[in-house]
Amino acid sequence: MNSPINSVNTVMAKNPYSQDASAMAKSKGSDNSVEEQHTTGKAGEVQESIAVSQKKQLNAAIIESTLEFSNSLGDQPLSLALKTALQGINEALQASGVESSVEDAYESGLDFSPEATAERIVSFSTQFLGAFREQNPDMSEEESLNAFMDVIGSGIDQGFGEAKDILGGLNVLEGEVSDTIDTTYDLVQKGLQAFVDSLNEKEEESTTE
Repeated sequence: MNSPINSVNTVMAKNPYSQDASAMAKSKGSDNSVEEQHTTGKAGEVQESIAVSQKKQLNAAIIESTLEFSNSLGDQPLSLALKTALQGINEALQASGVESSVEDAYESGLDFSPEATAERIVSFSTQFLGAFREQNPDMSEEESLNAFMDVIGSGIDQGFGEAKDILGGLNVLEGEVSDTIDTTYDLVQKGLQAFVDSLNEKEEESTTE
């Protein structure tokens, strides 16, 4: 008397459609595995997107409540630009393995002129070059400097982009406000370039000596 297992094997051997079904089942299982990985990846992206959205909503609520009570923008646009820029830099640095803290740099800021705001953003971001180089010991000084500037540059762009999105959503990104944000961003870029030029000059001097 054949065992149930042998009987099943015999039927499958005689019936090619059973083998096809088995192969399809295995293939389907593989597809499901890929689909699960894809779904997991999407879930991570969704969670990250939600976190960014919540941060924008919080910053927008702060600015909107200020406008409701004061009826004047005052320093709020650059205060917002500073906050979102520092947050963007902080997130970009942490993603590259460098720990940083936004709170001290933001809380110490009282002067929100374009010059002062830009200087604060530049000084906050560039202070982490040493920590970034420690995290990337295999890079040359030139490579690490370029990579570091890319990291903080992306964070700054993200921060200013979020500030513009929020101000645009509140219908205040126009005229003087828009010009002030753009001026501050340009001053930040000039400050970063001055930082790079200064480092390059020091390295050239040390090489010459």
